[in-house]
Amino acid sequence: MSPSPPSATAGPTVLVVDDDATVVAYCKKILQEAGCSTLSASGSSEALKICKQHGGTIDLLITDLVLPPPEFSFASSENEFPHVHGHELALRALRMRKDLHVILMSGNPDTDLAGYGIRKDTLPFLSKPFDPPAFVSLVKQTLQTPPPTPELLLKQPSPGTKGADEWFD
Repeated sequence: MSPSPPSATAGPTVLVVDDDATVVAYCKKILQEAGCSTLSASGSSEALKICKQHGGTIDLLITDLVLPPPEFSFASSENEFPHVHGHELALRALRMRKDLHVILMSGNPDTDLAGYGIRKDTLPFLSKPFDPPAFVSLVKQTLQTPPPTPELLLKQPSPGTKGADEWFD
């Protein structure tokens, strides 16, 4: 799937990333009906290129947590756009675009979040499948909060920490 040009609306610009083209199309349709401009990518490498090269603003990144790479790759001076999972994509995108908001999504959230060691409530999360009103509501809520920082995504758990700051492990 090649990057699509943004739709022509005055609303926020949202980059949707998922390896499933039907999920991307579904998200784009809902977002465009809600007044958003959309960009899309089928994987992290393509999404990172868009983050770096897109001339306009990107207000929100919505990415699947599990993005299977089509091939194994490392980040290096020769490969600045590696294939990475959604959490790493969010971290790299936030380093490129400081005002970016992020929503992670997954069809198996407990297993996927735990597998990547992601702290609960670090980023807004959308469980697939989802209904359009809940999706639009989460997008609007997310855009009204301050964007996360890369440091927030890198914080490690304190030993014995429980409760509201609970980590998946």
